[in-house]
Amino acid sequence: MTASPFDHPFLSGLLGDGEIASYFSAEADIRAMLSFEAALARAEAGHGLIPAEAARRITEICAAFSPDLASLRSATARDGVVIPELIKQLRTAVGEEAAKSLHLGATSQDVIDTSLMVRLKAVVFLFAGRLSAILKGLDALDGQFGQNGLMGHTRMQAAIPITVTDRLEAWRTPLATYRDRLTEQSFPVQFGGAAGTLDKLGSQAAAVRTSLAQELGLTDATQWQSGRLPIADIAGLFASISGSLGKIGQDIALLAQAGGEIEIAGGGTSSAMAHKQNPISAEVLISLARFNATVLSGIHQSLVHEQERSGAAWTLEWLLLPQMTMATAASLRLAADLMGNINRLGTA
Repeated sequence: MTASPFDHPFLSGLLGDGEIASYFSAEADIRAMLSFEAALARAEAGHGLIPAEAARRITEICAAFSPDLASLRSATARDGVVIPELIKQLRTAVGEEAAKSLHLGATSQDVIDTSLMVRLKAVVFLFAGRLSAILKGLDALDGQFGQNGLMGHTRMQAAIPITVTDRLEAWRTPLATYRDRLTEQSFPVQFGGAAGTLDKLGSQAAAVRTSLAQELGLTDATQWQSGRLPIADIAGLFASISGSLGKIGQDIALLAQAGGEIEIAGGGTSSAMAHKQNPISAEVLISLARFNATVLSGIHQSLVHEQERSGAAWTLEWLLLPQMTMATAASLRLAADLMGNINRLGTA
């Protein structure tokens, strides 16, 4: 039994997504954190701030390092973040000489936020591909059923006849916009040091940050440790995606309720009514849309980041953003399946 339905033993069959969940595992987070430390060492060596041999040693150890997770857990309970203990273990592993060069000028937030950006960049790439698959499914439905008729409805009342193409275009247009936005989304490196000023790097600060971003394949940007727009922006996009997919789910559920204008394969069964084919995927799309719309307000609360760093607002993001990502993943998965299960749409 788990507290989250996204990795629940049986609810995850409905709401889970193993491919995307892997990016929020402890292993994936630690690997991205270690990538930050290795990339930072290489960037600083490239600008003469640490010896090249130290950077080589740090990179070598980070590539294969496995921390003591039990110690990370207990230290996080004490420190509020995992990085002090992780760096302590890593310094022991790299040896006394290279340890002097490890994590130079960085702070815990730099490592944690940049790890998140590295992983979100990979997730968003997958989301863009899923949206493309859904759009192809809509195109296929249009080609097969586009000229069929539907009754248009306004304010839940019958209005005038429309075609399936008309309805599909309303579904398709926002999804194409989101796919383009995902493709263009930037993922900024976070590198500000203790209070966002990179004070320990002096005149080399901006150059090292640029090199660090290049090493990690992220966008170079001034520190955003107390200005959380990158988080709010991606969360808003996720809520919009699941919202538009929820609109599709709602339309399909209403079509199924009315009967006659849609046939869906693979509907859910009832324990009490053997004749039923429940539009499960469509219903869950609605639930996930409402979930993300609700949780997004919490992400907006985390924009209230006091002074140079907030522990409270930051922790709130940790609680909410992974769940929003998983809800979006489930929405995309279910929508793609649903497009393939529509056997008839409209009336000839």
